[in-house]
Amino acid sequence: MDTDALRLFVRAADLLNISAAGRDLGLAPAVASARLAKLEAALGAELLHRTTRKVSLSLEGADFLPFAREILAQEEAARAALGSGGLQAAGTLRFAAPSSFAQLYIVPLLPEFLDQYPGVRLDLRLSDSPFDAIEGSFDLALRNSPLQDSSLKGRKLAEDRRILCAAPSYIATHGAPATPEDLADHRLIAFRDQGPRPLLHKDGGQSSYHPALSKGRVIIDDGLSQKLLTVQGAGISLNSLWSVHAELGSGALVRVLPDYELDDQAKLWLVYPSSHVLSPKVRVFMDFLIGKIGRNPVWMT
Repeated sequence: MDTDALRLFVRAADLLNISAAGRDLGLAPAVASARLAKLEAALGAELLHRTTRKVSLSLEGADFLPFAREILAQEEAARAALGSGGLQAAGTLRFAAPSSFAQLYIVPLLPEFLDQYPGVRLDLRLSDSPFDAIEGSFDLALRNSPLQDSSLKGRKLAEDRRILCAAPSYIATHGAPATPEDLADHRLIAFRDQGPRPLLHKDGGQSSYHPALSKGRVIIDDGLSQKLLTVQGAGISLNSLWSVHAELGSGALVRVLPDYELDDQAKLWLVYPSSHVLSPKVRVFMDFLIGKIGRNPVWMT
């Protein structure tokens, strides 16, 4: 199979623009269109719908796209294996991560990464809403949960301790809960579909955090907005330590039930589909993030 044509198809699928994809690969628009048409003829399927106004993926194209990415990743890995030992990182890296973490820790590092690896293009999906790393055809994703999915492999980036917080103004007005059961009488800010979560006392005792049972509840789907609401005194929220360590240091937030932490074994994982070859672009990005963030997480010091 013509891997150059596959590379063109993948780029066109990312951009939904055949001419722009061709330009990225040094091809004239007419040459790019002809090469894609030849690939479709060889496969016996229309991969891209074309109209005078737009380009879109066909159903067959959407099904074929993950396989095309994998073939290209295999080629990159094979070329690297035949090289002198150095990784030649190049191509588009599709990376997904929670927006709250990315804004604080990843986005500020990206100019340095791009300077180090000028052949890599980044296609980012940054959202605190749940995502599927496989269905989304991501090369790499950051997850802050236990790694239990057998279809994924990963490397640990850092610990992810989660604690309850509130603003001093909230505590002054509503008081501080003395036990987890007291949370039912407080205003809680929680993510949508957040069910009961286990709380572990420092002495080993077990309890639970159940926002649906509280008197007042703000439902939200963005971690940064949750933190800002908490800082403004809207209620108590469960936060990752990496998200609030600066506010705890400044006094803008204080810990609630400080002897308790969430007990769900969550960690920050860099994950990729287990069926994928770890291509040079993915490997260098993982190594970069672990070196810059995971080696000495600022929130754990």
